[in-house]
This record gives sequence, C-alpha cells and structure tokens, in this order.
Amino acid sequence: MIHILIDCFGGDHSPKANVDGALMALDKLPDLYVILTGDEATLQNALKGKAYDAARLEIVHAPEVIGCDERPIDVIRLKKESSMIKAVRLLRDRDDLNAMVSTGSTGALVAAALTRIGRVKGVIRPAFCPILPTMDGGLVGICDSGANVEVTPEHLRQFAIMASLYMEQVYGIATPRVALLNVGKEAEKGDEIRQKAYILLSETPEINFVGNMESRDLLSGRYDVVVCDGFSGNVLVKTTEGTALELLKKLKKDIYSRGIYKLGALLMKRMFAEEKAFMNYQNYGGSVLLGTSKTVVKGHGSSKAVAVEKCIEQAYRMEVSALSSKMEEIIMRYEHYEY
Repeated sequence: MIHILIDCFGGDHSPKANVDGALMALDKLPDLYVILTGDEATLQNALKGKAYDAARLEIVHAPEVIGCDERPIDVIRLKKESSMIKAVRLLRDRDDLNAMVSTGSTGALVAAALTRIGRVKGVIRPAFCPILPTMDGGLVGICDSGANVEVTPEHLRQFAIMASLYMEQVYGIATPRVALLNVGKEAEKGDEIRQKAYILLSETPEINFVGNMESRDLLSGRYDVVVCDGFSGNVLVKTTEGTALELLKKLKKDIYSRGIYKLGALLMKRMFAEEKAFMNYQNYGGSVLLGTSKTVVKGHGSSKAVAVEKCIEQAYRMEVSALSSKMEEIIMRYEHYEY
C-alpha cells in the first residue's frame, strides 16, 4: 500500500479540489491510501455524500492555513498546526508514509521540505521538475523551475541525472534526451557556468546529453529533459504556459468575431476540444521536488480536482519505481559534492 498525504488547504480551489482529486486517485489506484490534512469539520463536509473506500482514507486535523504572502521561515516556526506543515512533519516522522502533495505556498513547501525532510544522500540541492506536452505528443521535463535561482555546473549535472531518471522511471521514456538551456546551440555559447556544465554533462555517461537548447525549441519534441537554473526555468515554463493560454483566448475571440468562422469552428469542434486539452496544464499534474529523501509534489495554486489527481499519480509512480534509491545510486558515483 502506498500512503500519500494531501495538504488540503492553500490552493485557489481548496479544499474541494484537493478532496475530489484524492477520491479520484483512490478510485483509480487500488493500493493507494490517502491522508488528508486540514480542518477536520471542513474536510468531513467536503466528503459528505460522496462514495469512497473509507478504509483507505484518513483525516488529520490541522486547522491553520498558510497564506502565499507569509514568510516561509515564519510559517515553519509559527504555523505548526497548518495543513502543510503538519503534513511535512508526518511525512518526516512516520516510516509508513511515502509522499505528500500540496497546492499551497511554494516557498513554504520548499523551506519545510529541505529543513524537515532532508535530501537524498549525495544531492546538493533538490530541484523542481514540471512536465509540459510536446508537439509530437510526448512530454518534456524542465529541471529546475524555481527552487534554485543560482546554480553551479555540478548542480546542473545533478539536475540532469535526477530528471533523466524521473522521465525514464515515471513516464517510461527510454534513454531520455537531455539538453542544457542556453542562448545558442553551439558548445561554446553562454556564460562560464553553462560552458562548464556543458563539459560536465558531456562527461556523464548515465545521461543521454544531446547539447544546448534554445528556449523556442522547448515543445519541439526533440528533447525529453531540459536542464537550467531555477530563475530561467521558471520564466521558461510560465512564458510557455501563458503563451498557450493567451493563444487559446485569441482563437476563441476570433472565432466569435464572424459568422463564417463560427460555422467552421462547429465543424472542427472535436479538434478544438483536443487542442484545448493538449494545452491545459491541469492535465499534466505538478512539479515534483526531485532530490528530497521522501517524495514531494507541488501542484499549481490554481489546480482543480483533475490536476490534484494527476499530482497524486505522479507521487504514486515515483514511489512504485523506487526513484529516490536509484538517484542516490548514480549521484554517489561522483565525488565532488558541494554542500
């Protein structure tokens, strides 16, 4: 049985989306057990009238809620009864608990995970790795996307190892193609960090390094993993998601601007629905925090039930694949750790 904690408060659609997503995951995964953290009365009310296996669901009372504007260090010290911090503490203290999912404050989650849960042996810094769809129907992981604004070449090599294993073990991509985000494709492009990282990645046989990648090629389907610092990665992901959403809005506006366009859209209704689903980040789960000693998945703050269910499924697959132990095995082959 895989035991996963769900932080049920902090997201835009909490707790309904978190509870409904947990029930969807329970229905889909027969060996899943979920622990919901949050105000007990509110969660009981959210469960009222819904069919689920009560033997595989538990509620832990945690009445406090973390705001996105609160300082992470204050949250860890002062809000020990919040749904997020209580989930983190339970994950740390109980050997039977495997993972947690949260749609709350990113800063608070990262700080709590690093200070309370810790890292896989050998990992210098854990990193976020969200997933985006590619134009050929595949997936690409971006690592890091916000946990580490400043990095070294060794950080980037570890990100590449962790994300490559993640895409292989969780999504079944054989020998994932790893690229380094840069300002050009030539090996000598970029600053000193990127140039040194290029050499390190080229000398790491455990990954399939295919060279530099320019940001415009992210969704081309030519890459399975893109390695970058957290600042660049965050901008890359949000710009891509934002562009897709704005294009959908413009397309809808243009369709309704003329009658003949409406007629054409009616004939292409199914295709438009497929494209909308393809561009909807809710269908791809959240960002896994690779490198923590226990699995942590951060969903979008705007996650609805489908997105929460996908986050839970990501955490489940990571545990079934024993990803953390495989990361440790490879990372520990290299002696130059930076702590």
